[in-house]
Amino acid sequence: MGTKNEPTGQKSRSFIEQARRAQIVEAAAAVVAEVGYAQTSFTRIAEKAGISKGVITYHFSGKDEILRLVVTQFFDQGWSFMEPRIRAEKTAAGQVRAWIASELEFFGGHRTEFLAMSDIMANHRSEDGSHAYGDALAEEVDALTEILTQGQQDGEIRQFDAHGVADIILRCTSGVLESWAMDATVDLEAQTALLLDFIDHAIAKDPT
Repeated sequence: MGTKNEPTGQKSRSFIEQARRAQIVEAAAAVVAEVGYAQTSFTRIAEKAGISKGVITYHFSGKDEILRLVVTQFFDQGWSFMEPRIRAEKTAAGQVRAWIASELEFFGGHRTEFLAMSDIMANHRSEDGSHAYGDALAEEVDALTEILTQGQQDGEIRQFDAHGVADIILRCTSGVLESWAMDATVDLEAQTALLLDFIDHAIAKDPT
C-alpha cells in the first residue's frame, strides 16, 4: 500500500526529468545555431548544458530525437502564439495578415531557436533519405489554402489558384526570414510591413 508521499515524489521526479530534457533541447538549439547542424554532437550539447554525455543518453535515445524535439517544440510554441491571433480575425484577408505578421513576430523574437530549426529542417533526413519535414511544410500550405479558399467563396478576395498563392505567400515569408537569418541587422519589422502590403494587393478583390 502506498503512502501519501509517493505521488508527490513521483511528480517531482517527473518534473525534474522534464526540466532536464528541456535543458538539453535548449542547449541543442543553441549549439546548432552556433556551429551548424553538421557540427552538432552529444559532446557539444553536453558542454553547452554543463552536463555529462551520460546524462543526455539517459534522457534521449539519440541525437535524432533531440533535434526533432528542437523543431517540433518550436513549431508548437509558434503555433500557440499564432493561432489566437489568426482566430481573432473575422475576414480571410485579416487571417492571412495575422498569420504572416504573427509568424514573423514570433520567429523574430526567438532568433537562436529559429536558426536552429531552419538548419535542422534543411538538413535532417528520415531513414529513407527523404526530407524529414516535408509533410509539415505541406500541411502549412494546405492550412493557408483553406483560408484563401474561404475568402474566395465569401466573395471577399479575388479568384486565383488558392493553393499556388498560399505556397507563394509562405515562400515570400521564408525569404524574408532567410535574409534576416543571414544578417541580424535586417529590419524585420519593416520587411514585415512591406510583405503584408504586397500580400494585401495580391489577394484583394478587383474593384468593380
